[in-house]
Amino acid sequence: MTNNNKNKWYFSIFKHLAQWVAWAILLSGMVGTLVALFLWLLDAATHFRWQHPWLLWLLPLAGIAIYFIYKIAGKNVGAGNNLILDEIHEPGAGVPGRMAPLVLAATIITHLFGGSAGREGTAVQIGGSVAGKLAQWLKIPPSDKRTLLMMGIAAGFGAVFGTPVAGAVFAIEVLAIGQLAYKALLPCLLASYMADRVCSQWGIHHTAYFVTGGQTANGGFPTLHFDVLLFIKVAVAGIAFGWCSRLFVAATHSIKEKMTIAIPRHQWLIPAIGGIVIIALSLLPGNTDYLGLGVNSAQTGGVSIVGAFDTGGAHTFSWLWKLAFTAITLGTGFKGGEVTPLFFMGATLGNVLAGYMGAPTDLLAGLGFIAVFAGAANTPLACMLMGAELFGTQHLLYYAAACVAAYYCSGHKGIYSAQRVHRHKWGRSPNHKK
Repeated sequence: MTNNNKNKWYFSIFKHLAQWVAWAILLSGMVGTLVALFLWLLDAATHFRWQHPWLLWLLPLAGIAIYFIYKIAGKNVGAGNNLILDEIHEPGAGVPGRMAPLVLAATIITHLFGGSAGREGTAVQIGGSVAGKLAQWLKIPPSDKRTLLMMGIAAGFGAVFGTPVAGAVFAIEVLAIGQLAYKALLPCLLASYMADRVCSQWGIHHTAYFVTGGQTANGGFPTLHFDVLLFIKVAVAGIAFGWCSRLFVAATHSIKEKMTIAIPRHQWLIPAIGGIVIIALSLLPGNTDYLGLGVNSAQTGGVSIVGAFDTGGAHTFSWLWKLAFTAITLGTGFKGGEVTPLFFMGATLGNVLAGYMGAPTDLLAGLGFIAVFAGAANTPLACMLMGAELFGTQHLLYYAAACVAAYYCSGHKGIYSAQRVHRHKWGRSPNHKK
């Protein structure tokens, strides 16, 4: 290669990088700001519901309102995250800009009236919606549009959880089982990191979790902790986390399908029935711990994600209660994400397993936190990195064991129906013929 050709090659690389940096700045500024607004509204709605518990009785009406909001203004955006994934796989009409305000409003309504849902789905849809509008405004070609949509996913995920590295890897891992879209890694990392910084600049603070695993924290960069017996216990717990993921996915999809078949007409009744069932179900445990987000509890000593990191912070079937509440909420048409409820299920299940296994409670809760999500979303690598960002790197080997075990035991169906199977989990191509 001549010097002149080398200079042209370097210039093209610099131009390409500068372009993606500019797009990442635009995208991250908007997504980080909208996610900050969403998290602020979500916190306000949660505390308002805690102060006014009677709002739960209006949950059926809230479900009907969400149904008609989407029917009148939503059109195809009701597909949510799956619409974004489908658009990345096969670029078509694009991701409508109305997706962001609709899902933001519907998620706040869900939480205000006591539905059990999360926040990741909303943040990812905000990111995808903003990316879709940017692609339209800037007349970005289809090949780059796919990358921009992945950047939107990364920006939304990284900002909502404060995990920019996990957000970037999640965006390239979630598209297909057994395949990573490495081409988009750098743009996604830029978008995720900058969106997280923008969100933080608005004064949003993420929940801090502490996992010592019974070890004294080291100064500086901690060494990787490894104990053979504990590693075996973690792997066994990972299998349980995978089956929890599988049960949740099956329950949510089953409820949605059966309700649609049972009520083919007048489908506004589906969220109304879901709201009534949630109200009735909330009377059984005698508390409101399984409503809403679940990061903290309205009552002192209640079951929550934060509380699950302490011994005695969960009951034997706390994870199953949250699974039922969330599957009914999302399966009957309420809006929000699945991930934070999955964190709740995993952390409380880990808390219970720690008692039976004689393992550190905070470690098993933290492993359940990331591993149930890894199994449900089929994204073990992103979840390992999430563990490192949230809990520190000292127990990275245990994160890997729990997430991989959960991933292999959760089956090929996940919370995202548009996720494709590039390669089966045991190595066989989906097009393999015997």
